[in-house]
Amino acid sequence: MYLGNPATRQPGNPATRQPGNPATRQSGNPATRQPATQYLTQNCKFIILNYFHLMINDLLEIPSIDSYLVIGILVFFALMETLAGYFHRTQRTFSDWIQEAGGFFALSIVIKPAIVLFMAFVAGLTAPKAVGMWMGWNLWMGLVFYLLIDDVLQYWYHRSAHEYEFLWKLHRPHHQAEEMGFFVSYRNAGLYYVLMPNIWWVGFCLFAGLGKAVALGLILKQLVIIGSHSTVKWDAPLYRSRLLAPLAYFLERVIITPAFHHAHHGKSMADGVSDPNGNYGNMFSIWDQLFGTALYTHRFPASYGLQTDPKEEWTAAYFYPAVTARNPESEISKGFTKYRTAIPEPATVMLEKAKTYLWCRCGRSKNQPFCDGMHHGSKFKPLAFEARKSGKVKLCKCKLTSAGPFCDDSHLDWGEGS
Repeated sequence: MYLGNPATRQPGNPATRQPGNPATRQSGNPATRQPATQYLTQNCKFIILNYFHLMINDLLEIPSIDSYLVIGILVFFALMETLAGYFHRTQRTFSDWIQEAGGFFALSIVIKPAIVLFMAFVAGLTAPKAVGMWMGWNLWMGLVFYLLIDDVLQYWYHRSAHEYEFLWKLHRPHHQAEEMGFFVSYRNAGLYYVLMPNIWWVGFCLFAGLGKAVALGLILKQLVIIGSHSTVKWDAPLYRSRLLAPLAYFLERVIITPAFHHAHHGKSMADGVSDPNGNYGNMFSIWDQLFGTALYTHRFPASYGLQTDPKEEWTAAYFYPAVTARNPESEISKGFTKYRTAIPEPATVMLEKAKTYLWCRCGRSKNQPFCDGMHHGSKFKPLAFEARKSGKVKLCKCKLTSAGPFCDDSHLDWGEGS
C-alpha cells in the first residue's frame, strides 16, 4: 500500500496514521522520544519502501513495469541481432560474454539497487526534509528535469573516463569489445558504476519523490543506449533515403544514434569514421554539440576495439583495482607506467600517397612518431593526416612543433622548453 508523503500526512487523523511510521509519531514527551539513530533508521526504511512502491507499482498500475520493459528492450534487440545473423558470425569469447552479460546482472541486481538504498539512507540522515519535496511535480516536467541532469552528469563522467588515467582503466573494458552488441552497454569495471554520478542522481530523485519520472526516464534511456550499441543499425537506411534523410539528421542532433556511437567505439581515427575521444553522449547528443566533441559521418567503423590490447583475464577487467592483470604489458597490471617517449630529434619515415596516418601528440607512444593508443586516459588525442605524396618526410618526435605532424626544428630548443 502506498503511504503518501509523510511531510503532508495529518498526524491527528487516526485513519491515516501508520503506527510504524516515525514521521507520524509524537515526540513531545522526552520519556517516549526515540533515540536519534532508531528514528533515522526507521525513517529511511519508510522512505525506501514508500518510494520504491511509487517508482515500480504505481507506473501504469503494473508491478515492476520498468524492469519488464528494459528486459523487453534487450529481448527485442537480441531477436533483431539473431535474425540478422549476428550470433552466427560473432567471435565473442567466454571472457567477453561474462563481462557483458555478467556486468548487466551485477549492475541491475546488486550495484544500482545498493546505491539507491544507500543514497536514501544518507539523504535521510542529512536532509530528511527533502523527502518527497518534488512529489507534486507534473510527470513530464519531472521527466525532463531528471533526464537532462542525468545525461549531462553521465556525459562529463564518460568524458572524464577518457581523460583521466584511473577512470580510463575502469572504463577501458568497454572499449576492448571488438564487436558491437546490446550487452556491450554494460561492459565496464564494477567500480566504474559505483562512482557513476547519475546512478546516485537516480537515488536522490527517488528520495525526493520523482519515482514515476525516474522509471519512465530509465526506460527511454535504456532504449536509446541499447539501440546505439546494437548491431541493428536502424539509422543506416534513413541516411540512404532522400525522403527520410531529414528525419535522420534531426534525430541525430537530439539523441544518440548507432552511427554516432559506433564511431566512438571505432579502433582508430585513421579510418576517417572513428573518434574514440569524442561522441561521449549517452542519450542526448546535445552535450557533444555544445562542448565540441561531436563527429557526424553517417558511416560505421571497419573495426572496433583498442589499438593495443593485451587481452587481460575478465577478473582483472571487472574487479580492477582489487584484481590486476598478470600481463606486465597491460595498463591494469600492477606497477604499469606510461613512460614519456618523446625525444629531441625528428623521425624520417616513408609515407604513401593518400594513406591516413595518426601522429602521436601525447608523447607516450612506443611507436613514435605514430600513435599506438597510449593517449587514452589523457586529454590528448592523435592528429590524423593524409599523405599528399609518397616519399620520405621528417615527422616531429619532440612534440614541440607548431607545424604538426612535421618537424619545424623546435627540438633544437629542447633544453629550453622541455
